[in-house]
Amino acid sequence: MASPLLTLPGAVAGDGIDAPVAAHYGSFNSEQRTLVGGEGFVDLSHRDVLRIEGPERLSWLHNLTTQFFLDLTPGTWTQALVLSPQGHVEHEMTGVDDGEAFVAHTEPGRGAALVEWLERMKFMTRVEVSLVDDVAAMWRPSGPSFVPREKLAAFADAAGPACGLWAFEALRIERGEPRLGLDTDHRTIPNEVGWIGPAVHLEKGCYRGQETVARVHTLGRPPRRLAMLHLDGTENRLPAVGTPLLHEGRECGFVGSSARHHELGPIALALVKRNVPVDATLMVAVAEGDHMPAGQEVVVDPEVGLHVRPRLR
Repeated sequence: MASPLLTLPGAVAGDGIDAPVAAHYGSFNSEQRTLVGGEGFVDLSHRDVLRIEGPERLSWLHNLTTQFFLDLTPGTWTQALVLSPQGHVEHEMTGVDDGEAFVAHTEPGRGAALVEWLERMKFMTRVEVSLVDDVAAMWRPSGPSFVPREKLAAFADAAGPACGLWAFEALRIERGEPRLGLDTDHRTIPNEVGWIGPAVHLEKGCYRGQETVARVHTLGRPPRRLAMLHLDGTENRLPAVGTPLLHEGRECGFVGSSARHHELGPIALALVKRNVPVDATLMVAVAEGDHMPAGQEVVVDPEVGLHVRPRLR
């Protein structure tokens, strides 16, 4: 559903899966500076929200996901993944427990599939899982939160100024934080995109897909690596999600999300084959015979594993 905050002055709606919220409110550059300065808020109310309640919810999530839930204290935000048996990322969620329920948000349109999978995993566990539409995800420089939808206008008045998703995305890309389905594909494993640590706890019991994660972490050198691209600043365009990347004329990966950063210019995240040199200039194949040069900045080291720690941005 379209956010009621699209009625705020200057609001311009986004596109694609982000169409229900504002891309910007007049100036995405000044909005980035507002967020960097520790002020403002970002409307993430288009993201799907699920609620998991019941006395066994934390131990159940601990067994199913990549995250350590057993000692999760109320009010502590955490990120978790659901992997396939082969270790590929199928679902991602970020949420918080309030002492009675774990409430999480995930990418727009992905909540129903996640709830369906969780329902199949209940068996005799005392948990209840549901999609909820009466609360919305919000983000401020001080951290994320959930706000009742009927109080969004009051929240905006108190937390302003409003900053659009373009500003939020530019800063997210700068931090090297991937979005599921944009910066990942069906083959992505957590080791490739920097999710070891933030979303994958390495000192917990078994969960689906753990063998792949542990093996790649122990041996290092995942098949691909997340990189930040510095796109040609003379081009007044951004590549679409999934645009192929070329190195020496051969496809070597794909571009994920992209944005215009207020200081860095046009940037993007990309999944690149591990054997591509980190200092190589890549070509973004925006169309047949039309290539945009891009420099790389390391987000995930090509040797990342037990003896090579992820780079902290």
